[in-house]
Amino acid sequence: MSISTDEIRTTTARYLAAHPDETDHLKPFTAALETGADLTSRKEFNGGHVTCGAAVIDDRGRLLLVQHKALGRWLLPGGHLEPGEESLPYAALRELEEETGISWHGAVPPPGHDVTPVDIDVHMIPANHAKGEPGHWHADFRWMFWVKEPKVVVQAEEVDGYAWRSRDTAPTPKLAAKLAVL
Repeated sequence: MSISTDEIRTTTARYLAAHPDETDHLKPFTAALETGADLTSRKEFNGGHVTCGAAVIDDRGRLLLVQHKALGRWLLPGGHLEPGEESLPYAALRELEEETGISWHGAVPPPGHDVTPVDIDVHMIPANHAKGEPGHWHADFRWMFWVKEPKVVVQAEEVDGYAWRSRDTAPTPKLAAKLAVL
């Protein structure tokens, strides 16, 4: 079973019910969602597409960040959806394992959390002429996971390094504020 527009729409509705003050921030994404565009495809550039990330907290309360090769920035482990992907949270866990070697079997959501992402962030991705990609946005669905005694082995093709940092160093202030209370 592949991720459907209905799953994206339902997940977004749950998220906005919990965070109604973010409606304006998500407008580019929610407007595109209503057009019927295939937002699961990394080749959808008439606006952008969905990606998934993992906000991973270790047993010392630190946040895992990876240095993304293409963007040269410290980000959450994450990336594009793959064809045939089972669900949005699974995509975040798959990306976590691919980029860091942390098994998705050892990553658990915080107690009392359901399948609603901890954050959805819409941000611009610059054009990549080498790949023939125009500038576009990503709607990054971010889930939070706890891990105990993680051993990190980075995927050298996409990641230059990793660091365990304070939660207040999250890629956006909005995410940092959400992680501070968990």
